[in-house]
Amino acid sequence: MTAGTTRPVAASTESTAEPAVAAVVAIDTDVAPEGSRAHWFLIQSLRPVALYLASRAGMVLVATAVASDRHQPVVNMLTPWDSSWYLEIARNGYVSHIPPGSGNPAQSDLGFFPLIPLMTRATGLVTTFVLGLLASIAVWWMLHDVFGRSGADRGTALIFFSPGALVLSFVYSEATIILFIACSLMALRRHRWVLAGLCAAAATAADPIGSAAIVPCVVAAVVAIRVRREWKALAAPVLAPLGIASFFLYLWAHTGSPFEYFRAQRAGWQGGAYFNGIPGAFSHLFSHWFADPDYAVKAVSVMVVVVLLVIFFKARPPGTWIGYVMGVLAIGAISPVIGVTPRLVLRGFPLLGVVGAKLPPLWFEVVLGLSALCMATLGVMAMGGPLWTP
Repeated sequence: MTAGTTRPVAASTESTAEPAVAAVVAIDTDVAPEGSRAHWFLIQSLRPVALYLASRAGMVLVATAVASDRHQPVVNMLTPWDSSWYLEIARNGYVSHIPPGSGNPAQSDLGFFPLIPLMTRATGLVTTFVLGLLASIAVWWMLHDVFGRSGADRGTALIFFSPGALVLSFVYSEATIILFIACSLMALRRHRWVLAGLCAAAATAADPIGSAAIVPCVVAAVVAIRVRREWKALAAPVLAPLGIASFFLYLWAHTGSPFEYFRAQRAGWQGGAYFNGIPGAFSHLFSHWFADPDYAVKAVSVMVVVVLLVIFFKARPPGTWIGYVMGVLAIGAISPVIGVTPRLVLRGFPLLGVVGAKLPPLWFEVVLGLSALCMATLGVMAMGGPLWTP
């Protein structure tokens, strides 16, 4: 039963019911009582907010401990790796050419999408925190549509305590992607085609993985047209690519080529043969075992994702969710170096959400605890431990 569904509730429909009783009903029931939907929505939304704040509090504790050990400000721990690129773009805009060479010398900000720098320029370092908070609410309601309140609680918890969720405390794009994809998937279920397409377009402007948002829009449109001849559904897949298309048009005007993002990535980060990310991770694991944490984490992530996919498909989630998750995993598999990482799994968040919602209670508690421990461990590594790229 969805958030918009109502049914009579005895305590709230009696003319003599006290306001306090109505408030209790609003908190305890899984559907909105008559006449108080807005209040019920706000009260229920406190659940994902609490989960999100708890997960971020854990990462702040990790950052504080690492900062104390390294005698550095805590803010330095929360702006590692790609954060510096996003902040540089926010301050100075994009450069106009790729430096010569390959690898580290050739890295440039042209290899990063624009939405996070634009938001950061307007709101500063609170951008990621606020986007993550809104994303937790959107994810909870998306899961609530299918699995009800308890399933939404468990699924949201597993997403925001997943190992890759450490980056939600950094200036990274994951919070933006999760927020807009969750909104797009909910809009598709409600046949709000224009809204779904616009949310997907925002995701495609945030990160290359966001282009996977186009897949559920296509899936939903095909079903709507075949089953109901609802041609208006084409608005979603038509609008979805606007974000990434706008970025490439900007690059064309700014650098002289619409493909400069791909050239920047190949020169600075993504050298090598396509589809080598996953085989390369296992090759390094078998050659060096856990001496190289980066490749070890990627190889273990592949094995974990295989197990998660089995549970995911057994739960029979909506086809749009399946399309998005498979699109995310396909983009990771195509990459020469990314393969499957904790960050990629986080960006394919419906996978984690469905698994969290469907796991038996005891298994869920064990998995959630291990997941949170891995998030903290990877946080320590990313902020000050062995060299590793999250």
